[in-house]
Amino acid sequence: MNPTAATKSAARNGKSGNPARRNGPAGRGPSQAAPATAGDWISGARLRTLPLAIAPVALGTGAAIVASGPGIFHPVRAVLALIVALCLQIGVNYANDYSDGIRGTDANRIGPARLTGSGAARPRAVLTVAAAFFALAALAGLTLVVLTGQWWLLLVGAAAIVAAWFYTGGRKPYGYFGLGEVFVFVFFGLVATTGTTYVQVGTVNTESWLSGVGIGLIAMAVLMVNNLRDLEPDRASGKRTLAVLIGNTASRVVFCLFLLLAFVIVAFFAIYYPLAWLTFFVLLLAVPAGLITVTAKTAAELVLALKLTSFAGLAYGLLLALAFAL
Repeated sequence: MNPTAATKSAARNGKSGNPARRNGPAGRGPSQAAPATAGDWISGARLRTLPLAIAPVALGTGAAIVASGPGIFHPVRAVLALIVALCLQIGVNYANDYSDGIRGTDANRIGPARLTGSGAARPRAVLTVAAAFFALAALAGLTLVVLTGQWWLLLVGAAAIVAAWFYTGGRKPYGYFGLGEVFVFVFFGLVATTGTTYVQVGTVNTESWLSGVGIGLIAMAVLMVNNLRDLEPDRASGKRTLAVLIGNTASRVVFCLFLLLAFVIVAFFAIYYPLAWLTFFVLLLAVPAGLITVTAKTAAELVLALKLTSFAGLAYGLLLALAFAL
């Protein structure tokens, strides 16, 4: 029986397609994977996604320097904003692992094995780790609120954590209805960038808004190529990502469009910031990522495109932030 048929059969019998569920409430069984190692837990954090948490904080800090003047920098607030972004990213990665795992979505997975879906870790343990990182993000965010005195920012932080959970969690996760790209654009693009600027200088300028749009577009491209890799398994599991909704060919085109628009914004900034031209060197990563995505025939090729796009996002954020700061 093939994996898709097995999943459907399990569903008809009232059982999950996920081994963590099939083997009883403890998530353990004789045919299950070996217990997760430290390396497995580190892999579960999905480190290749972390550049997309660093980039908007760099951009927001660069924009803050523009707003406050050269040489004026708020390192403590910048570091706290970075902790918030990183912990939210790691938290949503573990939450996604947990939610997809208990639903059986990862039963047909062709990418790296997940902690919950493979049965290597108990679902409750994965959920606990996700909650711990959300708590760390909340603590760093609360510290920022105290430092700035802007208590309404608590609502923004709460919204970010709720959005992170309901990406794949809850009864009707929006990530299963083609809205994942909207989430990453808003929270890992606009909110992360403008929020970083605001907590440092109390205002948000054009540099912050537009660069937030740029890095948000790259974040959407990363999610798109990730979902393109998992298109068929997601379709079989009933997970309707944007890639599933618009299809294989359109997804590849949209991926390239996201990247192209990000560099249109760089062209605008280059008019006012001479060093912004250096950001076009990121095309040395982005163009190969686009070519690979358009021509890819295997999951391994799409994983390579994902890695290139993620590092392109980091380089984009650091170089454009440097142009602002100098």
